[in-house]
Amino acid sequence: MAETDYKFEGWMGLDKNSANGQMVWQEFEPKTWEETDIDIQITHCGICGSDLHMLRAGWYPTPYPCCVGHEIVGIAVRVGSEATGGIKVGDRVGVGAQADACLQRNGKKCDECAQGKEQYCVDRFVNTYGDFHFNGSKTYGGYALYNRTPSHFVIKIPDGIESSLAAPMLCAGITTYSPLKHHECGPGKKVGVVGLGGLGHFAVLWAKALGADKVVAVSRKKSKEVDALKLGADVYIATDEDPDWVQHHGRSLDLIISTVSSSKMPMGDYLSLLRTDGTLIQVGNPEDGVLSIPAPSLIMRRVKLGGSCIGGPNEIREMLQLAAEKKVTPWVQEVPMKDANQAVLEMAAGKAQYRYVLVN
Repeated sequence: MAETDYKFEGWMGLDKNSANGQMVWQEFEPKTWEETDIDIQITHCGICGSDLHMLRAGWYPTPYPCCVGHEIVGIAVRVGSEATGGIKVGDRVGVGAQADACLQRNGKKCDECAQGKEQYCVDRFVNTYGDFHFNGSKTYGGYALYNRTPSHFVIKIPDGIESSLAAPMLCAGITTYSPLKHHECGPGKKVGVVGLGGLGHFAVLWAKALGADKVVAVSRKKSKEVDALKLGADVYIATDEDPDWVQHHGRSLDLIISTVSSSKMPMGDYLSLLRTDGTLIQVGNPEDGVLSIPAPSLIMRRVKLGGSCIGGPNEIREMLQLAAEKKVTPWVQEVPMKDANQAVLEMAAGKAQYRYVLVN
C-alpha cells in the first residue's frame, strides 16, 4: 500500500484543556518514513492514566499538539523492507508505551538494549507519543486512524487474544507483569497489590496466572471487594474501613506491587505488610510530589523498595503468550473512537472498570 492511500488523523491535545474533554480531531504529520518502520491501521487503543498526565502536562511540559494512546492494536498495512520481527502486511500487531531506543545506532547497543531491557535504554527511552524519534520526528499515539512505529517495537498479537483485551496489556498489562516476573512471583509467594484500577486489576490477574500461593488486593474502599475476589484475589483489605488493617495483616506478604499514583500513600503502613526480606515495587508515578518513606519501615525488617518501568518487546511477547495460554481476561469497556473525549473524562473520574478501549 502506498503511503498516500491513507491519512494520519486523530484526536489532538492542543493545550492543557484537552484533558477536560477538549481534544480536537485533525490530521498530523507522522514520523518520517524509514525502511525499518511499520504503518498500522488502528482498530483498538486503550486509555491509560499516562494519557491524562500527558494531556494536562502533569509530569513535564507536553510538546503540543499531542495525540495520546499507547495501548495500540491494529493491522499492519505497510512494512518497510528492513523491518524486523517477521511481520507481514495484514498481520494483527500492537504497540505499547515505548516507540524507540538506541538499539544499534552508532554501531553498538547500550548494555540494556543488548540484554533486551530496552525500557531502560541508557541513551534514550522514546515514548510512543509526546516525544521525538532519533530522526527528529515527533511521536503520535493511538487515538487515531493510523500509527507509524519502528518495527522493533511492533509486536505480533497471538491469535488466542481478542484485540480489545490485548490493547491494555501493552501498557497496563506489561507494567504489572514485568515486576511480578522479575521478582519471581509464583508458587510459594504471597503477593499484595495496592490499588485496584487499570494496573492493579492486571496485577491480580498476572499473580494468579503465575501461580502465586496467595494474592491480597489492597484499596481504600470496601466497594471494590467483590470485583477483587472475582478477579482472583484471595483476600481484600479496605484500608478506610478497618482501622486495624496493619495489625491484622502485618508481616504477611513476600512481594507488593503498588500501582497508586499519589504522594499521599501511607508507604510505612504498606511496607509493614511485608515479611522480613520482602519487596515493594512502585509502578504508579505520582505527579503531585515525591513518596515519603519512613526509614525504620525499611530498616527493621530488611525490606527492599524498588520500581519498575513497562517491559521490552520480548517480555511483552512472553506476557501475551501467558495470557493466551492461561486465558487471562482483563475487564474492558469498549468505546467508539468518536467518543474519546467523553471516555477521557470518565477515566479521570474513576468510572472505568477497569480499562476503556477505544474502537475504530
